[in-house]
Amino acid sequence: MRDHVDQLLRVQNFTVSSDGIAAGEDQSLERPFGHDIDPSKLFSWAGATASWPNRTDPGGSRGLDDYFTRDFSHNIGAEIMGRNKFGPQRGAWRDHEWRGWWGDEPPFRTPVFVLTHHQRPSFTLSDTTFHFVDGDPATVLAQAREAAQGKDVRLGGGVTTVREFLDADLVDALHVVVAPVKLGSGLRLWDSPEDLLDRFHMEVVPSPSGVTHHLFWRR
Repeated sequence: MRDHVDQLLRVQNFTVSSDGIAAGEDQSLERPFGHDIDPSKLFSWAGATASWPNRTDPGGSRGLDDYFTRDFSHNIGAEIMGRNKFGPQRGAWRDHEWRGWWGDEPPFRTPVFVLTHHQRPSFTLSDTTFHFVDGDPATVLAQAREAAQGKDVRLGGGVTTVREFLDADLVDALHVVVAPVKLGSGLRLWDSPEDLLDRFHMEVVPSPSGVTHHLFWRR
């Protein structure tokens, strides 16, 4: 019997191309999603919604895509992310002034656990505290669950981190958005969504925007 059955580890709004690619190689400050990846081709479905948090003009779409965009933070008490999602640096931290891609108001509003082999002190921006942890997936998940205080934990990515927690059989539910674009090369979540059917139920829901929402929950 699994522990923490009421405190799930969830992947939400994770977007891949039609050939399963979520990011490119050679991430840099200028290319946060890696070489040859235009993020607008993957994430325009969310940016077009009324609930997109960075929207500066009124309007935006309602319906299915908006529901998932609005639901992103519902019942989330902590986030786990890989170092590559936090920033482009590799190896030992050379610049502690780097505090993530998100500026002074990160969107998480919970404790965030950043996986790294090179620890650095925790810091807080607005209502988000970043902790830098070196541990196996189960150990980090236990830390995040404690910090979440009974709420669920979101596994934010990137793709290597999601695969690591899937391989450790720790993910309880996934929402993966498949965008109607083929990228050809890069970091791949799967060869086919059916790859996960040995452990998960799957429901596929097409959206009028052209993306397809894949919902997985543990068998």
